[in-house]
Amino acid sequence: MRIRRSLTIKQMATVSGVTLVTICIFIVIQLFHFVQQRREDYAQQLHSIALSVQLPLSNAVLKGDVPQAERILNTLKSVGILSRADVVLSNNVEVLHADFPPERPVPRLIQRLFRLPVEITLPLYALPKSSHPRPLASLELRIDPYRLYQFIVSAFSTMMSIYMLLALILTVAITWSINRLMVHPLREIARELELLSPRDTPKHQLSLPNMHRDDELGVLVRSYNRNQHILGDMFEDINRLLAGRAETALPNKNLFTAILDSQMVLQPKQIPFCLLVIEIGTLHEATGVLTEAQRGVLLMSLTRQLMRHMSDTCFLGQLNHNEFAVFDTRCHNDFEGLQLAQRLMKSINSPLTIGSLSLRPVASIGIALKQRHDESAHQLLRRATSAMMSAHDNGKNQILFFEPKLTKMAHRRLTLESTILEGIERGRCALFFQPQVDIRNRQLIGAEVLLRWRQDDGNYSLPSDFISGAEDTGAMVPLGNWVLDEACRVLAQWQQQGVHIPLSVNISAKQLQQSNLVVLLDTLLKRYNINASQLVLEITETAQISEFDYSLNQLRQLHDLGVLIALDDFGMGYASLYYLDRLRSLPIDLLKIDRSFIEGIPDDTVMLRIVSAIAEVLALPVIAEGVETDAQLQCLLENNISWGQGYLFAEPLPQGDFEQRFLHFATV
Repeated sequence: MRIRRSLTIKQMATVSGVTLVTICIFIVIQLFHFVQQRREDYAQQLHSIALSVQLPLSNAVLKGDVPQAERILNTLKSVGILSRADVVLSNNVEVLHADFPPERPVPRLIQRLFRLPVEITLPLYALPKSSHPRPLASLELRIDPYRLYQFIVSAFSTMMSIYMLLALILTVAITWSINRLMVHPLREIARELELLSPRDTPKHQLSLPNMHRDDELGVLVRSYNRNQHILGDMFEDINRLLAGRAETALPNKNLFTAILDSQMVLQPKQIPFCLLVIEIGTLHEATGVLTEAQRGVLLMSLTRQLMRHMSDTCFLGQLNHNEFAVFDTRCHNDFEGLQLAQRLMKSINSPLTIGSLSLRPVASIGIALKQRHDESAHQLLRRATSAMMSAHDNGKNQILFFEPKLTKMAHRRLTLESTILEGIERGRCALFFQPQVDIRNRQLIGAEVLLRWRQDDGNYSLPSDFISGAEDTGAMVPLGNWVLDEACRVLAQWQQQGVHIPLSVNISAKQLQQSNLVVLLDTLLKRYNINASQLVLEITETAQISEFDYSLNQLRQLHDLGVLIALDDFGMGYASLYYLDRLRSLPIDLLKIDRSFIEGIPDDTVMLRIVSAIAEVLALPVIAEGVETDAQLQCLLENNISWGQGYLFAEPLPQGDFEQRFLHFATV
C-alpha cells in the first residue's frame, strides 16, 4: 500500500509540476498582452484629452496669457488618469505645468518590463510655411504609472488564482486518468504476479486487459506471455536433462555441459579455470566381477569420496558409468588444477572394503585449462577427455594436462614446495647483505637482507620465479619466517659487537596475512635481545595484499613492537588519490623508490621528481634503490634524495664479506 501511495503522489507531483510551468509561461504571455492593450487605450485617451485643449491652450500661449494657459492646464487635473501636464518650448524648456499630486512609486523592474510611464507629446503651434518644421511649443501629458501598476497586479492575481484552480482541476483529472488507464491495470498485474506460486511460474500467462489490447501495455503482456512460453519449454528440457544418473543423483553429461557452458559465460573472460575429467578404471573392471549391489556400493563410495572435496566453487557431474567431471572456478592456473587433481586422486586411491573384498581403486585424470574466451563447453570437455585418455594410456593413476608443457610446469611447481622446505633444513638458503649509504659522504647507514639459494655447483643465486613459486605453493611463509629468524640472529651478533645499524628484511603479503606474525616477531626480539628500532620490515607496494584492514592492523601491531616499517618499490603501486589516502593510514617510517625510476635518470627525471614530491608531502625519508652510476647519484642529490642503495656502492655480499668490508670485523 505504501508503494501504491508513493506512485500516486509521484504522478500528481509530476503532472502538477508540468502544469504549473506551462501555466506560468501562459500567464506571463497573456499579462504582457493585456498590459499592451491597456497602454494603447491610455495612449488614445491621452490623445483625445490633448486635442480637447489644443486650440484654447495654443491661443493662450500665443497671446502670452499665462494665467489663462495655467487655468486650462489645471482643468486637466479632474481627469483621473493623468499625473503630469506640461507646456514645453521647442528647446525643451518647461514653461508651464499643472499642479498634480506627487506620483506614487512603482518598482523599477515593473517600469522596465512594461515600459512605464505612458506619455504623449502634441504640438501646440507651428509657423506656417516655415523652413523650421518644429513647433514653437508642445503639450506633454503623462498617465499616472501607479494606476497601470495596480492594473498589472490585479490582472496577475486574478489570472494566477484562476489558472491555479484550473491547474488543480487538470492535475486531478490527468492523475485520475493515469490511475484508471495505467496504474490500476499495472497494479492488477503486480498482484497477479505476487500471488503466483513457484510451481506455476514457468507456465504462467498474464490475462490481457480489454482496454489495452492494442497499446503498449498490451504489447508488454503479450511479450511476457511469449517469454513465459519459451521459459516453460526450457524448463521441460531441463527436467528431461535432470532425469539422468539415478544412482548418484549427479548431473549427467548433458546437464553438466549446460551448467559448464553457463558458467563460462558468467566467468570474466580474462580469468581462466580448470576442468577435470576423471575415469575410474575400477568401476569398469568391476563389471562382471561384482554383483549389481556391490557395484552400486562401490559407485556410491567413490562418489562420496569425490564429494568430500567439493566446495561452493566446485561442481561435480557424472558423464557415464565410470567417468566423472569436475570444474572449480577458483582454479585459475595449471598448478591449482594439479593440486585439486592430486587431492581427488588420493581420495580415489584410498582402500575400500566391500563385503569380503578389499579394493584400492585406480583412476586417470585429464585436465584442460579454459583460456580462450570464445571456447565452448563442448570444446573444453573434449580437450579434458582427450587428456584423460592420454593419462589412461600412460598407466594407472596418471594425471595429464591437455597441453604437455603445462603438465611439466605444474609438476615442477608442485615439487618446489618440498624442495624449499628441504633446502631450509639442509642449509641451501643463505642471507646476503647489500649496504645502504648516505650518498653525500658514502657513509654506511644500514643494510638490506637478500635471500639467495645455493645451486648444485656451489654458487648462490635466486631464480626469477623462485619467490612467485614459493608464494603459489604456500612455502613463502616458512621461508620468510626463516629469513626473519636469521636476520634477527645476525642483528643480535652485530649489536653485541657494538655495531648499531638498521637491518631491512622483506615481508611478503602471505606472511602479513598470518595471524601469528606479531607473536613470532615478538618472540624473536626477546630471544635475541635486540634493539627493535634497528630492525626494518619492508613491505612491497605492488604486493596484492587482500583484507587491507586486517593487514593495516597487523602493521600497527608490528610497529608497536618498536620495529620500523618501510614501503618498498614505492611508485609502482596503484597511482590514485584514493590509494595515496589509504597510504597515509599505514604506519610507514621509510620509503624506497623503485629501481625502475632510477634507471632512466638523469635523462628522464619526471617520475623521480613526482615520487620525491609525494614522499616530501608525506614527510618520510627516502632511499633510492638501484643506484649504479655517478650521474644517477648526482641527480638524486639535486632532487634532495640523500640515501641510496645499489651496485655503485656494493653488490649483495655474503655475511663475512659484508662485515669485513663495511663493519671491519670477521664473521663470528
